[in-house]
Amino acid sequence: MPLHYRTARVDDLERAQALVISSINDLTERHGFGPMAGVRPPYFQTFSLKDDPDGLWVAEEGDDIKGFAFSWVCDDLWFLAELFVSPDQQGRGIGNELLRRTLQHAEKAGATDKALITFTFNTVSQALYIRHGMYPRTPIYFFNVARDSLADLPGEALRSVALEDTAANLERLDRIDRQALGVSRRKHHQFLMADASIQGALLHDRDECVGYTYVSAGGHVGPLAVTQRSALGPAFSSAVRLAAARGAAQVSAFLPGAAEAALSIAVQHGMRITFPMLLMSSREFGNWSQYLPRNPGFM
Repeated sequence: MPLHYRTARVDDLERAQALVISSINDLTERHGFGPMAGVRPPYFQTFSLKDDPDGLWVAEEGDDIKGFAFSWVCDDLWFLAELFVSPDQQGRGIGNELLRRTLQHAEKAGATDKALITFTFNTVSQALYIRHGMYPRTPIYFFNVARDSLADLPGEALRSVALEDTAANLERLDRIDRQALGVSRRKHHQFLMADASIQGALLHDRDECVGYTYVSAGGHVGPLAVTQRSALGPAFSSAVRLAAARGAAQVSAFLPGAAEAALSIAVQHGMRITFPMLLMSSREFGNWSQYLPRNPGFM
């Protein structure tokens, strides 16, 4: 049967995520890292499909999904969250065609900046993205540690206030994101705040709100953003404290190479690099000494 490309439907998303997980694990195992990904419900994909269906595409042959692409747009930023092809379908041009269609999503939305996060060792994909005008910008490292192995909880911390979905808080989050990233992530904050498994907090230095963080029930920190570079260390310390307090077995975070204060704290307290990733973009954007991504798809 011929390959067919179409926009995704809600009932595609679980099968598409199974393909994404198998593709990631095939890649990481071939490069000696072992399986990295586990199956999770496609909550963010479902949210994004309802918000902007032009950003999600499947390649199918008969009843089988052979490839999946997912992108989202905030303000002027288009972000490629996922682009994966079944490992046994490589070399058929599926990735190129899915990327072409998601780039049309960027054009339709009027996005002027394009970005993504990929595995550092995925050189074939990097060459594809470079051909489409997205270039390597900064490394991003996944750090992880067993909660019981944290050497000492970081000392300097900010005052945290539970984050609630109010108009005033959304304005605060907008201000912080624009200072750290240059774009608003308002809809994504509303997605995170609606998830009961995620704890959000505004971070205060005395009476001034200087950042925010989210911590999952599994002990993962991110996203985290601050209004100025000097606040990153205390903010990350606060986030690690919140993550440890949740009682999960692990504490983890994605830390950009420019986030020197967070990197130093992570290493000092026993966190180790599990695998390396890479931010690629059409031009420099954001201040990566002020922002820690949630994961490669959410950014």
